[in-house]
Amino acid sequence: MLRSLQKFGSDVEIARKKRRLTVEALCARAGISRALYNRMVHGAPGTSASAIAMVLFALGRGTPFDELLDVTKDDTGLLLDQERLPERVRLPRKPGAV
Repeated sequence: MLRSLQKFGSDVEIARKKRRLTVEALCARAGISRALYNRMVHGAPGTSASAIAMVLFALGRGTPFDELLDVTKDDTGLLLDQERLPERVRLPRKPGAV
């Protein structure tokens, strides 16, 4: 997990530079402090999801959490739903019916 966070931080730095944004400009757009940005780009595990989302949005990546766990695209969840389907469906018995 730590490697993934460090790679993400490195990718954010590269994306910022490609867009020719200063750290200050990106932080202002994202509404975060420079200290938080520095922790993020160094892969600090305590970085909040909202800070990550704001930086991604400020870099023009849209709203990344919209489809992160979209239930219509959750293959594992869809498979689990299929496994839970009953073998057959029976109508409830009416009272007094034999």
